[in-house]
Amino acid sequence: MDRFLSSAVNNVDAKGRVSIPAAFRQVLAAKGFRELYALQAINEPAIDVGGIDLLERYEKRLEAEDPFSQTYSDMSLFTYGDGAFLKTDGEGRISVNDFIRTHTGIADRVAFVGRNHFFQLWEPAKFEAHRAEVRARLSGRPSARGGSESAPE
Repeated sequence: MDRFLSSAVNNVDAKGRVSIPAAFRQVLAAKGFRELYALQAINEPAIDVGGIDLLERYEKRLEAEDPFSQTYSDMSLFTYGDGAFLKTDGEGRISVNDFIRTHTGIADRVAFVGRNHFFQLWEPAKFEAHRAEVRARLSGRPSARGGSESAPE
């Protein structure tokens, strides 16, 4: 497995740690990631989490910008100022610190949401509301053939 797929909700323990789902830990191990790069999502109350490749994607995008432009300045702030490294302990847990709590509203439970090459941390009720909005948008979206799309039965 080389993708972050599915979602799960885990409890935050008394020391403020949460276990990364086993399937996600397998992806991290397969990719050799010991340290996790995390940043506060722009349009969602979520934290994007991945390996160093996630940071490198943003850095590659920054390289394409004029270093004196507003876009470069904004992206630099987003990539570095809103980013942090998270460490996992020997049991696959991360600390739910202020960096995470402030942006997400997470208290005692964390929704882990697979997003292919990265995953997100959400407060579970906010994630369920967001998921409902996404499903509503997708279910009402016209297809390329002119009708509305629907999932196969």
